[in-house]
Amino acid sequence: MEDWMKNYDAEAATDDLVRWIRAFFRGSGGKTAVIGMSGGKDSTIVAALCARALGKENVVGAVLPDGEMRDLAVAKRAAELYCGKQYVFDISHLTGYVRAAGLNVIGPATEVAKTNMPARVRMTVLYYIAQCLEHARVANTCNLSENWVGYATRYGDGAGDFAPLHEYTVQEVKAIGHYLGVPKGLVEKVPDDGLCGKTDEDSLGFTYAVLDRYIRTGECGDPAVKAKIDEMHARNLFKLEPMPVCYNGWWA
Repeated sequence: MEDWMKNYDAEAATDDLVRWIRAFFRGSGGKTAVIGMSGGKDSTIVAALCARALGKENVVGAVLPDGEMRDLAVAKRAAELYCGKQYVFDISHLTGYVRAAGLNVIGPATEVAKTNMPARVRMTVLYYIAQCLEHARVANTCNLSENWVGYATRYGDGAGDFAPLHEYTVQEVKAIGHYLGVPKGLVEKVPDDGLCGKTDEDSLGFTYAVLDRYIRTGECGDPAVKAKIDEMHARNLFKLEPMPVCYNGWWA
């Protein structure tokens, strides 16, 4: 465990999150949480939190492979552990149609378009499932570390109705997962986006441990990494802010 995490109170954080989830569902008139289950720690821990807050019977897990999915069995197992109901939808016919139509109308897709489109299709399917159920709310499973550097797809995995992990770093999320009794293999699983074939840390160019320390303490031993984190944070802040609106010529 990182030294700055030694006194972290995962029990208190978990209790806060459970109370917060219950309050959100009461206030929004919600009954059921719908979670896209990727087989990673974030979706699994959000499912575990919702199961504790709402009862497993009120948690729906959606496993949404885009054709072949390396973690399909892991995602299904996580859903079995914490979701009262599980749906599996292969979205490849949807993404395949968009890719083919886009190629014919626009031309070859950019790499960023190829990477982000499946995440947005998945969110469309999650809302479809939610609106087929009674009083369902879609969970956002992004954590603070990902949000800090913009490592989420806007209107894809960055969307949702409630975001339990929004203010919790990767190290804190892991501690909560361990406290909840989530299997260690799921909590400590090397994170990847399931889209571009690389781990998160390969794509970012630094580890989550380094990022989390910088977020919580302001300390970063490598000036080049610090500069990169600062630049990514500034460039991606728009993803976390309300859409700009023009009121009679004034930005708001």
